[in-house]
Amino acid sequence: MRLETSVKASKPRNFVSAASVARAAGVSAATVSYVMNGKTGVSPETRRHVISVANDLGFRPRSSGPGLSPQRTRVIGLIVPNILNPMYTRWAQGVISTAADSGYEVFTAITQDDADTLGQITATLAARNVDGVIIAAALREDATALRTLRTARIPFVYLSRKSTYLEGDYVGIDDSGAASLIMKHMLDHGYQDIATVIGPRFSSASLAREQGLVRAAAEAGLSIPGEWRISTKLNNAGGRAAAKSLFASRRRPRAILCGSDEIAIGIMEYALSQGLRIPEDIAVTGSDGLPHSISGLINLTTIVQPQQEMAHEAFALLLKRMENPSPQYQSMICAYRLHIGRTCGCDPATA
Repeated sequence: MRLETSVKASKPRNFVSAASVARAAGVSAATVSYVMNGKTGVSPETRRHVISVANDLGFRPRSSGPGLSPQRTRVIGLIVPNILNPMYTRWAQGVISTAADSGYEVFTAITQDDADTLGQITATLAARNVDGVIIAAALREDATALRTLRTARIPFVYLSRKSTYLEGDYVGIDDSGAASLIMKHMLDHGYQDIATVIGPRFSSASLAREQGLVRAAAEAGLSIPGEWRISTKLNNAGGRAAAKSLFASRRRPRAILCGSDEIAIGIMEYALSQGLRIPEDIAVTGSDGLPHSISGLINLTTIVQPQQEMAHEAFALLLKRMENPSPQYQSMICAYRLHIGRTCGCDPATA
């Protein structure tokens, strides 16, 4: 398994035979056949070694006859926006451990939320003939890169985000409902000067969270000014940048509701650097429920997503699709919960 910061589309290579892989790996041709067909009788260490050598050589199993699918490589792709946000590393760990239990290696790549990079990654994964892909970096209004996978008949599953224009299996939470729940909690505190800070709006999850926050406020008769509805990067630096913008205005919001824990922590760090207190001067909430966020040290009020369950379900859906292709797609909506911390103004001991 290798973690890549970016992946460039591979140039076509000369045909690499299974015998070449066997020689390079120091195993028999039969062992290579067993590995590529997912058969038992090969140790996990040997399986990983053969797959690694095959990937390095650019080996692509061929069909055994016209119209038949290629043999399996026992490798799947995982595409995430970045590795700065611990949410993505936790999903990655969940996918990698679950895939390993089924004898699969995971090739992980990051997009930095760049459409061109996403296109390069999907082209590379198609060229490497991976068995399937889990994508947590889908762009809401761009399905071009994902059509590369579909054209290559490589199944994929959306994790958290999805494309509006290309249907597929999906695992996530009710982002709009979760955002509405936390907004209502903040309104119960009596806050009126409320700002929202979410991730990029080309993420279907970020957009749904913003819509849920704004809608719940409107239902309570509260309108959030446009300059207080900010979209930023899904990391700590994005939160700091958003806070700097909000605090530079003539009127400072009393509460800031965020679309991710890392954004919220970035906002709190900037607020503290300006001599402001949390929650006495600025109340802040997040959305993810990362272990360090809800720990006693930070105790962020946030929406807790079942991160490991989501990763496991995403691989389970992908495995099902790889083994039993179907024209019908499934959506798995996982449960979430509201964690009451201290950053909203509550006393967690009595909440």
